Amino acid sequence: MSYDLVIKNGVLVTPEATIQANVGVKDGRIAAIASEELSGRRVIDAAGLYVLPGLIDGHVHFRDPGLTYKEDLATGSQAAAAGGICTFIDMPNTKPPLSTVEAFQEKKSLGESKACVDFGVVAVVVQDNVDLIPELATTGIVGYKVFMGETVGAIPAPDDGAMLEAFGLISKTGLRVGLHAENNQIMQHLIKRFKAQGRTDALAHLDSRPEVAEADAIQKAILFAEYTGAKVHIYHMSSKKGAELVGQAKKAGIDVTAETGPHYLLMDGPTDMPKLKSMLKMNPPVRAREHGAALFQGLLDGSVDMIATDHSPHTQEEKIKDNIWEAIPGFCGVETSVPLMLTQVNAGRMTLNQYVKVASENPARVWGMYPKKGRLAVGSDADFTLVDMGKEGVIRSERLHSKSKVSPFDGYKVKGMPVYTIVRGNVVMKDGEVNSTPIGKLVSPQAR
Repeated sequence: MSYDLVIKNGVLVTPEATIQANVGVKDGRIAAIASEELSGRRVIDAAGLYVLPGLIDGHVHFRDPGLTYKEDLATGSQAAAAGGICTFIDMPNTKPPLSTVEAFQEKKSLGESKACVDFGVVAVVVQDNVDLIPELATTGIVGYKVFMGETVGAIPAPDDGAMLEAFGLISKTGLRVGLHAENNQIMQHLIKRFKAQGRTDALAHLDSRPEVAEADAIQKAILFAEYTGAKVHIYHMSSKKGAELVGQAKKAGIDVTAETGPHYLLMDGPTDMPKLKSMLKMNPPVRAREHGAALFQGLLDGSVDMIATDHSPHTQEEKIKDNIWEAIPGFCGVETSVPLMLTQVNAGRMTLNQYVKVASENPARVWGMYPKKGRLAVGSDADFTLVDMGKEGVIRSERLHSKSKVSPFDGYKVKGMPVYTIVRGNVVMKDGEVNSTPIGKLVSPQAR
């Protein structure tokens, strides 16, 4: 049999095993995994490379529609491809927000006309669209999102009554609801106090969003999940206490999952914020190193399910301010995550198998894409991220494919780089060069 694409001589990595094998691709899916030689119309010699199931970024803001001066689905997906990401999940705080069936249809159309990798989309839950939850579930969204705390776009949280009702409706859809989990009243009280004191320093942002604000919101989400049966996900978890709460809920049989990001794992807020200032402003904030250590341990023991970037691009003018309250929170991440985390693999902090679990399989499982995505097996989509674990480089903001060139990781030395991004058998990145042809398709949840 002749295949459309053959990847030969590579080392295949799954969460369970590392094997030398060849892969044959037919009609966009994996058709063979074999030790013997395979023939194909296109052959990639992956000698010296590791073949990972296509990596997934479960949390990006590509700003399309309405805020495309910051980013759009073309540039965002090109950044994803450059960074070794085969599938992304785009957030709903756009203009207009993705809160209706019509907004979903627009997002799907934009994605399939612009994106060069595959994508899923999330619908937002606000006070006045709770009744739309069942209808939205039929469109192809992968889940829902509730903003519990102040964030970009100023989308207000539903009140507790509407949120509890929403959880009940969402539980019947079989989809998952993700939470931006911060107690807004705690934060607004502290922000008001610090402003009155005249504080404009970078650490005022960290001090205004303490660990207890995140822990309280996570606790409420878990309680509502327990009472309604809803499946919940904690976005961008930043704290040690958060990891403890999620771990405890899992042991109690509550279906709660969580993600964290490279900035929370690798940076230290108290020392890095005074140096990087507004560059490092993010919601929730980057905390002290002990939180990053606990979150990293959570990735290894299962209390934290995945790595996601919260890629949130802004212009230089919006981002870089002397007064921390005037600076908008967020920065680029989709292109830098993989080399940053492969560097940690090379440092011995986690195995490549563990990385595949938290960067591919688990995101696919959490958002209902598995086994179509996140799996190296016959029948799954032919998505692959080929990495060179010996390749070294330096992250340079000006080389990013995003419209925004703001990254707190500018100048970081990395070892371990993605060298191919392959989506359904299509090579969309080779050695840093991106094929921007819009081949991306919406990924909807598998049978629930």
